[in-house]
Amino acid sequence: MPFDALGLDPQILSALKDQGYTTPTPIQAQSIPILLEGSDLLGTAQTGTGKTAAFIIPIIQHLLTQPKDHRRKIKALVVTPTRELALQVGENAKRYSRNTGLRTTVIFGGVGQKAQVDQLRRGVDILIATPGRLLDLEDQRYADLRHISHFVLDEADQMLDMGFIHDIRKLLKILPNKRQSLFFSATMPKSITDLSAQILRPNYKSVRIAVEKPTADRVSQCIYYVSKKEKPALLLHLLNELSGAVLVFGRTKHGCDKVVRILQKGGVSAAAIHGNKSQNARQKALKSFKSGDIRVLIATDIAARGIDISGLEHVVNYELPNISETYVHRIGRTGRADASGSSVSFCSADERGYLKDIEQLIAQEIEIVDHHPFAEGAALEWADPENRKPAKQGGGSRGQRAQGQPKSRSARAPKRRR
Repeated sequence: MPFDALGLDPQILSALKDQGYTTPTPIQAQSIPILLEGSDLLGTAQTGTGKTAAFIIPIIQHLLTQPKDHRRKIKALVVTPTRELALQVGENAKRYSRNTGLRTTVIFGGVGQKAQVDQLRRGVDILIATPGRLLDLEDQRYADLRHISHFVLDEADQMLDMGFIHDIRKLLKILPNKRQSLFFSATMPKSITDLSAQILRPNYKSVRIAVEKPTADRVSQCIYYVSKKEKPALLLHLLNELSGAVLVFGRTKHGCDKVVRILQKGGVSAAAIHGNKSQNARQKALKSFKSGDIRVLIATDIAARGIDISGLEHVVNYELPNISETYVHRIGRTGRADASGSSVSFCSADERGYLKDIEQLIAQEIEIVDHHPFAEGAALEWADPENRKPAKQGGGSRGQRAQGQPKSRSARAPKRRR
């Protein structure tokens, strides 16, 4: 079913055509009719499925049918967990509404508020915001939320992971009860289901989009056993083997900055994005990475949320995440839509428990590259009595690996993607 069969305003269809969009993605095809009829929606979908358009397009359609006020009032509110995601949603909203005269504004913390306040004073139709700055400006009476008719909570699971639950509950007390609410999350644990019940009307509709081919199947994965101290050397070695841009994940802000210094010293153009970086610095780094001015971007998981880099071929897990689901989100930065990609992970002795949990989650063993220049250091580290604390018990080859005995497989370098 093409977009022009959904009953959308010609101004929206014209903007979609300019973007080259003719046929909705599955989540758009299922969600847009539900939202056009005014129902609340609980959506479960991974990043990269087109969910932003799934909620923004119906909102624009509804706003075009509302009576025009002599003074613009905020009618639609989209709340996201990170600045990067807020900016991404804002860019899309502006593209889809470019012919309508509707005004979109994005507000977030980490920068001065004056420019954002000035935009709010000029009048806004669609507001995209992160929770902290939104509540701050509402408390100062700069953001008037009394006229909200459409409310979207995006990436709800990440919102809870980042500790925004209290901000969301405070926000719900401020918003008008009479509104259309949309709730999107990549996963649906009980905590998310409970939160959705506080936001959505009892007669809400649900849309769940299963990824046709799981990320773990679309992305070529391999793992290198390496000692902590030799991870930098292995990364430099791999960058000589891999072609194109590489997104590297670390667990801490300090660790990401350290990797940047090491890479730059080794002649590799690199930059880091994390919570301690100013918004301008983060945006500059991301822009340089997308344009090819820098080859390697090192990011923490929170800072990377919302990053959408088309054609990204390689992801490196410099440090394995301690939450298994985070691994899937990380490698999902490549292998977007129907494309393929490659993921390389480093595993030191103290991370073997994380690896076991990841393999259980994705229901497959990640291929080991057991012959590389730094394998000896890994073997020594795994043999160190200090690193022989047993991981969670498992059976078969995984149980052996947890005791520091990697299962041998034929060595194979990370696949290059053209």
